[in-house]
Amino acid sequence: MYRRTTLAMAALAAMSFAIALPSGDAAAQAANGLSGTWTPVSVTHMQNGKKTEMYGPSPIGSYTFDGGHFSVVILRADLPKFSGNSRTAGTAEENRAVVQGSIAYFGSYVVNDTDKTVTLKVEGATFPNWSGQDQKRTFMLNGDHLTLVNAMGSDGSGSTTIVLKRNSQIVTN
Repeated sequence: MYRRTTLAMAALAAMSFAIALPSGDAAAQAANGLSGTWTPVSVTHMQNGKKTEMYGPSPIGSYTFDGGHFSVVILRADLPKFSGNSRTAGTAEENRAVVQGSIAYFGSYVVNDTDKTVTLKVEGATFPNWSGQDQKRTFMLNGDHLTLVNAMGSDGSGSTTIVLKRNSQIVTN
């Protein structure tokens, strides 16, 4: 009986200790300030010295980092409406404009504050080649702006720089 009570108390103490202290990854993620929702300011691609705004001059969308999970949706503000008013019946040109003018992906993430990188563990993406892959980005946090640099963009060449602004808007019902 004494042995069972001692084991039960030790287990409770260990569980209490584990709950009280965040894991190393969670602590690092909380410390780096990435948590929250971010709005894209610009998405630029550099290849052979040429700079391109991949999603136009005013991209729209959302980056969310929360509790070790992330989601990204970025699109051109000027995407064409589908003439047939059906998402599944777009013309070749309409489909091409949407695929080239948008990207979405989600998964989990791990931050390395020492080398200022975030590794996105992509679970699903509108660019299927990223699904199941790790995507490493360097980051720089400056006030309410976050800059992410992807050394190899989704087009398979050049680098992509994403500038985001923290969304501080609080919505209440």
